[in-house]
Amino acid sequence: MFLGQFQHNLDDKGRLMIPSRYRDLLEGGAFITQGFDKCLMVMNETYFKQVYERIEAMNLADPTARLLRRLILSNAYPVEPDKVGRILVPQNLRAFLGIENGELVVAGQGDYFEVWTPALWQEQMAQLQDTEANNQRFSTLDLSKQ
Repeated sequence: MFLGQFQHNLDDKGRLMIPSRYRDLLEGGAFITQGFDKCLMVMNETYFKQVYERIEAMNLADPTARLLRRLILSNAYPVEPDKVGRILVPQNLRAFLGIENGELVVAGQGDYFEVWTPALWQEQMAQLQDTEANNQRFSTLDLSKQ
């Protein structure tokens, strides 16, 4: 699983260092795409195929399904870590983040990980540190064993 958060630099050539504990999970290939928030998502090939199959099963006549297809698939690129563990972030995804080089946050999300600018990640963390809001947000989610 992709867990934890790390700070790594995006170099002048658009390459992002992947945390060493994530690299083994990317063996066999990976995909990078635009995320639902102002972030990027990196999925190993197995998980990306599962997402793809779910998208493919959606009704093509549904405008929301078509938007989701465009969001995920038209921004998806295969990536493979190089010898030192870097992946190339395509130019349009760097533009989406609003960064050409510099520091980024890599945050594990279980089956995939996200890539954030530090400022936007701090906004996310500020939201999550509001315990009163969390009690309301998450009260309807059932995390108990079944």
